[in-house]
Order: sequence, then structure tokens, then C-alpha cells
Amino acid sequence: MSSQFAMSAMSVVEFLLWATLAFIFWKKRLSRRFSAMAAYLGLHVIATPILLLLFYEQMRHGESSLLVRSYFFGYFGVYISSAVLLLFISLEIFRTALVAFPGLLRIGLIIFRWAILVSVIVTLSSVSFLHRGIMLIPDIAYALMRSVSVLELCLLAFLCLSMNALRLSVRDLPFGLALGFGVIAASEFIGASLISSHSSMTTPLQFAFEGLILVALSVWIAYSALPQPSQAPVVMPASSAIQRWNEIASALGHTGTQVAVQQPSNGFFLTDVEKVVEKVLNRNLKGRESEL
Repeated sequence: MSSQFAMSAMSVVEFLLWATLAFIFWKKRLSRRFSAMAAYLGLHVIATPILLLLFYEQMRHGESSLLVRSYFFGYFGVYISSAVLLLFISLEIFRTALVAFPGLLRIGLIIFRWAILVSVIVTLSSVSFLHRGIMLIPDIAYALMRSVSVLELCLLAFLCLSMNALRLSVRDLPFGLALGFGVIAASEFIGASLISSHSSMTTPLQFAFEGLILVALSVWIAYSALPQPSQAPVVMPASSAIQRWNEIASALGHTGTQVAVQQPSNGFFLTDVEKVVEKVLNRNLKGRESEL
């Protein structure tokens, strides 16, 4: 079996997995919770067969300028759109993970959005601009995907480290989505760093990256198809550290909040009382003496 045929078979399997995952999302109405993820699935379900058709037509009829430009702009258009949607998907996963802690969620979303903005600015400023014209598009696309991949890996690490504190289960769909994106992010991060826009579709690295994408799609299908754990209210002890941080974060940014400050109970308070009582008694004694 030739490498080209193997890559073609893997591409067909990838499209079937995208379509299966999109159907499960639509069937179980998961798009209500993860609208950006639904848009991401729709983009790949529509774009994958079109890009495959353009690629094989280009191989059959030679590298004509029209087919080459169509595939170039189509591929990198989907690539950049996927990177932008991944930013919104990361926000959705982060919001779902912290939904039981509204105070931390509000502060965390502000920090998360600023982190996204800074990472995008740093990414665009780090582009070398060695190429000119349309060849600048791959440099921007790969740099943006590297930034998004790092953000996804950080999100997965955050969920793994704070799973017990946030009362998340390994079976929860947000963790499954983050796990799949972590696998893809690792492949995209390495691919964007090592593969240029002129790489062959039959290189060994491409087979490894395609295999990781199939693994991530299989993970998403398994998490989406399995019944989700019941959404029971999160009960936290009053002495819990994360609960105290949630209360502090809830109080931040609210004006007009009155805080009751308790005076310390020490000897100075009793001394002041004794002085007041002594003054009242002296005044009464002087009044009686003047009457006599």
C-alpha cells in the first residue's frame, strides 16, 4: 500500500469522524452548551471534503494556477478560522469548568481574555515578515496556531491540576474536550514549528499528526456519546479555600458594599466605660452638695 493511498484513507476516516461527531452534537443538543465547538465542527465537516477534492484535482490535472490558489486560500482560510474558533472554545471550556464559582469565573474570564489578547499581539509581533505577498499568510497562520496551541495546553494543565478543587470528574465533557484539544494542540504546535507550507503530504510527520487528530476525534466521540454525570449542586465546606476565594472574588468590583468591622474586645473599652461612670457620679455628687 502506497503512502499516498494510506494518507487518502486516513483523510476519509477523518471526515467520517468529523461527521459522526457533528451528528452526535446535533442529536444530543450539545451545541447549546458549546456553540463555538459546534461552529468548529461545522467548519470542518464542510471544508474537509472541499479541500480534499481540490487537492486531488490538483494532483490529477497538474498544478494549474487556479487550483493551486484555490487550495492555498481555502486551506489557510480554514486554518486561521479554526485558530480563532479555538480561542472561543477555550473560553467555553473555562466558563463551564468554573460555572459553580461565579466570583472566580468573573475574575478568571477577565484574566483569560487579557491573556488571549496579549498572546495574539505577541504572536503577530513575532512574525518575521521574511516573505512578501500571499506567502506571508502561512507565517501568520502558523504563528497564530502556535499561540493557540500553547493556550490549549495551559488550559488542559489547569483543569488537571484543579480538578479536585473544582469538583470536576474525568467523565465530564469539558475535560474530554480539553483532553482532545490538548492532543491536537501538541500536534499542531510541533507541526507549526517543523512543517513549512511546502511540506509533502506523505512525510512521516504528516502520518503522525493525522493519527493524533484521529485519536482526538475518537476521544470526543466517546465523551459526547457516553451519558454525562448528573449536574448535582456543588457543595463546598465553609472552610474551603476555593470557597473563600470565590467569596472574595464575588465582592471585588461591587460598589456600595458595607463591611461590618468588629471592635476588638480589650481593656481600653472597659477603661473608657469606667471613666464615663466616674464623671457621672462626680457630677451628681456636686449637684447634691450645691443643694445643701
